[in-house]
Amino acid sequence: MTCANPASPARHNTARRHIGQALAAAAAVVALAGCEDKNTFVAPPPPKVEVAPPVQRPVTRYVEATGNTAPIKSVDLVARVQGFLQSIDYQDGTFVKQGTQLFTIEPETYKLKVEQAKAAEVGAQATVKQAEADYKRQVELVQRQAVSQSTLDTSTSTRDNAQASLQQAQVNTRLAEVNYGYTKVSAPFDGIVSAHMVSIGELVGVSSPTQLATIVAMDPIWVNFTVNEQDVLRIRAEAARRGLTVTDLKQLPIQVGLQTETGYPHEGHLDYVSPTLNTSTGTLAVRGVVPNDKRVLLPGYFVRVRVPFTQEKDALLVPDTALGSDQGGRYLLVANGDNIVEQRKVQIGPTDNGLRVIESGLKPDDRVVIAGLLRVIPGQKIDPQVTKIGQPQASAK
Repeated sequence: MTCANPASPARHNTARRHIGQALAAAAAVVALAGCEDKNTFVAPPPPKVEVAPPVQRPVTRYVEATGNTAPIKSVDLVARVQGFLQSIDYQDGTFVKQGTQLFTIEPETYKLKVEQAKAAEVGAQATVKQAEADYKRQVELVQRQAVSQSTLDTSTSTRDNAQASLQQAQVNTRLAEVNYGYTKVSAPFDGIVSAHMVSIGELVGVSSPTQLATIVAMDPIWVNFTVNEQDVLRIRAEAARRGLTVTDLKQLPIQVGLQTETGYPHEGHLDYVSPTLNTSTGTLAVRGVVPNDKRVLLPGYFVRVRVPFTQEKDALLVPDTALGSDQGGRYLLVANGDNIVEQRKVQIGPTDNGLRVIESGLKPDDRVVIAGLLRVIPGQKIDPQVTKIGQPQASAK
């Protein structure tokens, strides 16, 4: 009979555990090796970014400023003679033509003074006629030696005094007529008359001329503005290059727009350029004149002004949204030949039809990043999607 070994089952179980742990460890190593193969780092593809060459086209260069309108004629209508205001012959704020009667100041007194002066003039003419006849008689008598020379001298003096009195009477008549004309206040030019400042029956012109109203000419109208020293130097350099004189500069066109208008719908020409700069502001005073037959522009408006002074044939333009800025100034992001993003410092100019003129720092064949700027940085490689500026841009992905 064989005796059983009580320790054998325990040893078998222990062996099985060791074998199981070894197999599990081997399986873990294999699994870890598989995971390491699947988690190997793969660089993401370069981002797709829209780029476009700058627009190249002729651009007119302007001097731009803010100005204000002013009437070319504005006159205070005053009473130049004393009297009671008899009538107001216009409606406040209406447009009147030159010569339209606006006020009447008690004309009867001055009409009588004209008649009085004319009567005195007729009397002086009769005296001259009599003195002249007496002078001629005395000349004949002296020639016949019938009277003395002293008698002729007296006659000559009387004639000369009579002629002087006649001239004085004629002057008095003219003065009376002028004062009589002042009783009717008329429009000195076409314009709009303000509200009257006196009432009918009021005594005017007592101690000094009394202001009755104001008349303002509306067509054409002046536009006053200033040009900074840098623009003055640019204009003078361009004028010298083109051989323009000061007279030629005064004929440059001027374009004007109100704050609520789009563009510059009102056109005129330069009228005056100050001979000196204002040393306190470093600006030059300039004035233009603009037709205003529809009276759209009122005196005192603030307006946008621009004056074209030269044209660049091949200007480079990009959207304003493509521009960035930092402490060094304005810049553009450009894709080079290896599709690496570069930061280009640029000098910007004015806008033209919604695009910004680039003065320097950009070439015609450069590819400018125009969309997805927030997803790229200088030195990054990109997948450029070439498009054209001015076409509808696809949304950045």
